[in-house]
Amino acid sequence: MPEIRNYTLNFGPQHPAAHGVLRMVLEMDGEVIERADPHIGLLHRATEKLAETKPFNQSMPYMDRLDYVSMMCNEHAYVMAVEKLLGIEIPIRAQYIRVMFDEITRILNHLLWIGSHGLDLGAMTMFLYAFREREDLMDCYEVVSGARLHAAYYRVGGVYRDLPDSMPKYTPSKWHSKSAVDKLNEEREGSLLDFIEAFTNRYPSKVDEYETLLTENRIWRQRTVGIGVVTPERAFQLGLTGPMLRGSGIEWDLRKKQPYEVYDKMDFSIPVGVNGDCYDRYLVRIEEMRQSNRIIKQCVDWLRANPGPVTVDDHKVTPPSREKMKADMESMIHHFKLFSEGYCVPAGEVYAAIEHPKGEFGIYMVSDGANKPYRMKIRAPGFAHLSAMNEMATGHMLADVVAIIGTQDIVFGEIDR
Repeated sequence: MPEIRNYTLNFGPQHPAAHGVLRMVLEMDGEVIERADPHIGLLHRATEKLAETKPFNQSMPYMDRLDYVSMMCNEHAYVMAVEKLLGIEIPIRAQYIRVMFDEITRILNHLLWIGSHGLDLGAMTMFLYAFREREDLMDCYEVVSGARLHAAYYRVGGVYRDLPDSMPKYTPSKWHSKSAVDKLNEEREGSLLDFIEAFTNRYPSKVDEYETLLTENRIWRQRTVGIGVVTPERAFQLGLTGPMLRGSGIEWDLRKKQPYEVYDKMDFSIPVGVNGDCYDRYLVRIEEMRQSNRIIKQCVDWLRANPGPVTVDDHKVTPPSREKMKADMESMIHHFKLFSEGYCVPAGEVYAAIEHPKGEFGIYMVSDGANKPYRMKIRAPGFAHLSAMNEMATGHMLADVVAIIGTQDIVFGEIDR
């Protein structure tokens, strides 16, 4: 008979499958987990406290750095909260642009998730496939904001600027011949909308490729089926949201239940799971990528047909154009006041939440009438999911901890905020 011993094991904090700086103390009976105790706070960056010391418009770039895989979605909740306090409605074109980029961000998030989750469980190829498509979407980020990751594209009152009419092109080099570069540039001859449309046309076949690699793969199924099961009742009680909740069979999605921007005009479905295990949550996210693709298509069609302003025409909140600022004294003063001291918002409190790729991401803000929030609290989906770790991992083997962290899709930027 083999001798079974009890261990207390440190998982992390710099474990390659921890998806951030997570230290987990595991109490084990042989290889079976009896208790999992996640220790957070190793990355603590005090984002909420910093936001209370800065004017509203200066805190927005911090949002990109929370969940650094879903950048524009974090920005969205923040600007919606400030817009609610100010009582302003943004132009319809800006709403469509926001929805389109929210869904691009959802695909970006799920691609990184499926790549890293696959890698954690031994599927090396998946990571390479997912990053192939991420490159194209990162180019969309870059062309509207100038940054590939921390975009700071959404602004209170709309978005930073309208969609560009041209895409940057590859140039020949000693690594890429002219014929190779011409092939790469085929989809970059038109505008950003043309590029996105070409992406949406080919993307469903790419999702089919991911499914070919994983969905019926017997190793993948052995590692995910029946692992980390959460019943619908417990999912509610634990405060799970997003794919974690929908994987347990509860059809809850803020885009349908509490529509914001123009989601009520969109035609899409909410995928739900049956068993509440890692495999069902994988299937939910795969289908979400297909539904996001549908929404992006609808936004592209609308944006083509409807030009218009993308920010509110109130220079107390949004800066005047550079051209105006350099020619008109009043615009210069507006610009200076906005970027030195910002704007004061009416006293009050507000909660704005969006359907983030990981779940419900909310910003609770209290204003005392000053140019900075009196109090700000971020409701990060990953925090609630990580708190369910003990319940999901107890009774499983050590190797299953990696599968459960992967299925939760946690990013520590938003957890240790």
